[in-house]
Amino acid sequence: MNLEEQVMAQMKDAMKAKDEAGLRGLRAIKAEIIKAKTEPGAGGEISVEGELKLLQKIVKQRRDSLEIFTQQNRPDLAQKEQEEIAIIEKFLPKQLTETEIKEALVGIIAEVGASSPADMGKVMGAATKQLAGKADGKVISALVKELLAK
Repeated sequence: MNLEEQVMAQMKDAMKAKDEAGLRGLRAIKAEIIKAKTEPGAGGEISVEGELKLLQKIVKQRRDSLEIFTQQNRPDLAQKEQEEIAIIEKFLPKQLTETEIKEALVGIIAEVGASSPADMGKVMGAATKQLAGKADGKVISALVKELLAK
């Protein structure tokens, strides 16, 4: 079952249960799927990798909004974003802990032969491919900077 079918099935359940927060999150995913399928060159299909990138993009947007709403002291809007993030994350692979990310990055740094902050580009390229969907880019970047500064 692809992502769109999963979302549609869960939307039906959310409607029956009158789960407003769940329905909001699922509708956001469905809207992005439709938009991605209708883009030029998509051919009406999305790959599994495309679905993963799509979900990550949606979660990142929600996290950015959550941060802004929290800074502006808008707990009502921040709560809605938090609810949507929880729904969307159910479709993403389990996120790695900071310790697991560090372990993976130490291996990647050794693999590419990085030794200084100037090698950050090489490490980030390999790390984002290897950890795609499992870790946030900001966290990876911060940890790479920390590890290369030593």
